[in-house]
Amino acid sequence: MASSESLVIVSFFLLQLILTIGPLFFSEAVAITMAPPPPENVTVGNRRTSSAVFAFGDSILDTGNNDHIATLIKSNFPPYGRDFPGRIPTGRFSDGRLISDFIVESLGIKYLLPPYLDLNLQAKELITGVCFASSGSGYDPKTPKILSVISIPNQLNLFQQYVGKLRNIVGEQTSNDFVENSIYVISCGNNDVLLASLFHTRTKSSSEMASYAGFLAGRASAFLRQLYGLGARKIVHLSALTTGCIHAFRTLLGGVQRQCSDESNELAVMFNEKLGHEIQRLNDDVSLPDLSVQFVDVYTPLLDMIRRPENYGN
Repeated sequence: MASSESLVIVSFFLLQLILTIGPLFFSEAVAITMAPPPPENVTVGNRRTSSAVFAFGDSILDTGNNDHIATLIKSNFPPYGRDFPGRIPTGRFSDGRLISDFIVESLGIKYLLPPYLDLNLQAKELITGVCFASSGSGYDPKTPKILSVISIPNQLNLFQQYVGKLRNIVGEQTSNDFVENSIYVISCGNNDVLLASLFHTRTKSSSEMASYAGFLAGRASAFLRQLYGLGARKIVHLSALTTGCIHAFRTLLGGVQRQCSDESNELAVMFNEKLGHEIQRLNDDVSLPDLSVQFVDVYTPLLDMIRRPENYGN
């Protein structure tokens, strides 16, 4: 994804966060965008909030975990990283930084969100947030198996491992408070939609694809409940992207004009709608006190960028 596109999407994403989560976390966001890393905690008014961010899911958020596992899904070689400081490929599927990095910078936490599997990870990084996402992962258990990446259940296992390390550093009570007051960002479902679109949309009926979208949304709901069970309370889930408009799909399925794949985009829309309903149910569930899950639509602004690029500059 080009850096200019990334910046537009990030700007929209952060705006949505500010509007939905509110001033508790983001009232100082603009002022501290370029600030150096703050102390371990950020104080907003009279309320003390943890300043850690954790990322789960796929390549939209993966800052390099796949570099440390046996998979072909890697981006640790040029031209990846050409806009990254030092022009270094870091395992991010991007020219430069990812949404994960922009979020922690916007909160004044740090400049980059490191991958949890980085062997050089320091204790100071653990207490300000890490990334568990794995490029190529998805909610369908078959997706990470096909691509040999870290499944969502295994990302949760890594998070549990992380909590154990945190307890050794700050103690159990402080660790529990820290986990509860951190922000959790998720991007998942894109690879499921991509694989299903590539292999099944032309052979499955519309009702069957809708059923598959419901299956993915159900898996997402189960994951969010598990994350809640591990202490998470403030969660942000990104929608699926315009998967039918990625370069490979436009080349393979878009004909001479390299149009977006309507089938893939339709499945992404189905998943987004069902995921939105599942998230609303979770927020309304009285058995999950203090849970706040925000659904952020990145599909719509991205599609508008593709259809009307003249509105977004070069």
